[in-house]
Amino acid sequence: MDELLERGQAILAAQPFSNLMGTELTALEPGHAELRLAIRESVKQQHGFVHGGVVSYLADNCLTYAGGTVLGNCVTSEFKVNYVRPAVGDLLVANATVLATGQRQAVCECKVHVVREGKEVLVAAAQGTIVRVE
Repeated sequence: MDELLERGQAILAAQPFSNLMGTELTALEPGHAELRLAIRESVKQQHGFVHGGVVSYLADNCLTYAGGTVLGNCVTSEFKVNYVRPAVGDLLVANATVLATGQRQAVCECKVHVVREGKEVLVAAAQGTIVRVE
């Protein structure tokens, strides 16, 4: 495991909410991040889909991880999410990439898929601005 991924996993371990959710950081390299979240009953809403707030959280966190690979210590300044279809399956997988970066901010995009019957299906797409924290 490389140093960047290990550092990212240590940061994730320091996030109480991410621990509560059971989030895993599975890839981290310059300009890219991947987070995974096992789907369980406690993250679903009344229709049996993963709650939109959970999908949004995963996209937000993944956007910030990707931005952090080029900015260092950072937070989300803003982001937008489009829900494509209900998240029904076994696992959520978020992949984010940096689209453009400056000295203080990065614009990133994230696609969130659900793994259902062994296949990944797109459930949401997000874009956000990530800013360096001094």
